[in-house]
Amino acid sequence: MAAKSSIADIDAQIEKLRARRRSLIVKSAERFARAATKSGLAEMEITEEELDRIFEEMAARFRKGKRRGGSRNCFAASASSWSNWNGGGGFS
Repeated sequence: MAAKSSIADIDAQIEKLRARRRSLIVKSAERFARAATKSGLAEMEITEEELDRIFEEMAARFRKGKRRGGSRNCFAASASSWSNWNGGGGFS
């Protein structure tokens, strides 16, 4: 029979999970900040509403396939966009 956890033990576990959650949020924020800086987005004047819309669109694009390998979908979309912009000429 498993030993009963005390309230203090449960509180300690909760605090560890909260700390882990904070750490994951910080790492995720740093990842997006690096991408925004690298792409030049961090220096553009974009409203919060526009950022929210852009991120919702990106999330929807990557959720469509519901696969972990979302980069394939990204490249396919990029190729399609480039082809459309380039007059259908592909990558030339």
